[in-house]
Amino acid sequence: MSVFENYGREASDLEREITRKGIALGIDWNDAAAVDELARAALDFKPGAHAYPHDNPRERARQELFGLAQLMLQVMTESAEEKMLTHGGPVWKIFGRALWRVWQTSQGTKS
Repeated sequence: MSVFENYGREASDLEREITRKGIALGIDWNDAAAVDELARAALDFKPGAHAYPHDNPRERARQELFGLAQLMLQVMTESAEEKMLTHGGPVWKIFGRALWRVWQTSQGTKS
């Protein structure tokens, strides 16, 4: 990746879109159980195994949210490879922590 990439702006743009998808899905980001359920669904989701739901706006928003989460992780990884620290905003931090927590639980680890 190029050092000319604006990782902070990308993270901010992704945060905004994740927030919008959360609104469309009615996600209460302060409801840990609901966010954990969403994280579990994201970790279990297999894109090739699911058709894109053109006729179901709610499912489409959910799948797009999962894709946005993957993009956020990619932006953070690429910026770290460039020795830059990039953070998402408050919604991403809630969702990112839930993804980590649910993944750790599925692996039988704690931290």
